[in-house]
Amino acid sequence: MMHPEKTPPRCSRSARGALGRSLGPATLALSLALSATALADEPPSDAGKEGAEATGGGAATVAPPTPLDEAGTRKLVAEIDDRQRNSGDYKSVVYIRSKERDKEAVVYEAVVYRRDKDDRFMILFLEPKAERGKGYLRVDRNLWIYDPSVGRWERRTERERIAGTGSRRGDFDESNLALEYEAKYVEASKLGKFPVHVIDLTAKKGVEVAWPRIRLSVDASTGNVLKRQEFAASGRLMRTNYTPKWRQVMSPSKGASVWVPAEMRMFDEIEKGTSTIVVIKQTDLAALPENIFTKAWLESKSR
Repeated sequence: MMHPEKTPPRCSRSARGALGRSLGPATLALSLALSATALADEPPSDAGKEGAEATGGGAATVAPPTPLDEAGTRKLVAEIDDRQRNSGDYKSVVYIRSKERDKEAVVYEAVVYRRDKDDRFMILFLEPKAERGKGYLRVDRNLWIYDPSVGRWERRTERERIAGTGSRRGDFDESNLALEYEAKYVEASKLGKFPVHVIDLTAKKGVEVAWPRIRLSVDASTGNVLKRQEFAASGRLMRTNYTPKWRQVMSPSKGASVWVPAEMRMFDEIEKGTSTIVVIKQTDLAALPENIFTKAWLESKSR
């Protein structure tokens, strides 16, 4: 059963002033907007409804969808990957609102870069000032973090919390579910008022993934993932993600539109009250400079 929505307290004038001194204008505006949402600290009470409206789902219905057989389940998972696969380059501006239990929320602004054809990935932080110039770089399946304050690179794991928030590298990457997981159909169900296919994914042997088991709730009318639950090897639920908003972007490399998340809401299932909202803006799928995915390039942007 999902929790009811909360209305957060208003941000006082003195608090807004202090926040404005620590964040840039664009990040400040987003911070205030996110502070006004009722979904900052609690899971949405009607995630299916929001997701279907945002993804172009039709009118609400009461009945669950027709269950899928084994072949249909594999096909749906492959379609989830394909509709998000760009096969070229990717750039987007992202805002991350991180809220830890009993602490003030922090808003980050960053630029995400990807080169999907050879699995390269980078995040460069712009705000707040304390994080400016910090970056993550993934090359040859190795994830590195660069801290400009000490001028040092350190290796990280796939489950690394990006800048200490609830987001991970995989949240910004292309979807490779069919390649990395075995799929099993669980049930035809409803999320909120909208029909979903519930699918369990178990990591294939020898494949390095952040989560050994994932459960998806997929909108039956749009094929977009509305809810994703991530489990440890022990079976313990670690994190629940909602993706209520998706958008289509034209991909020059694919010659067709691809679906990209526009907003993600992540809830820590271990530290209750800890959550992260990611808003993805200005997605651009044009080709990037060849030399961009290097330590030297990221260091040059951190000076």
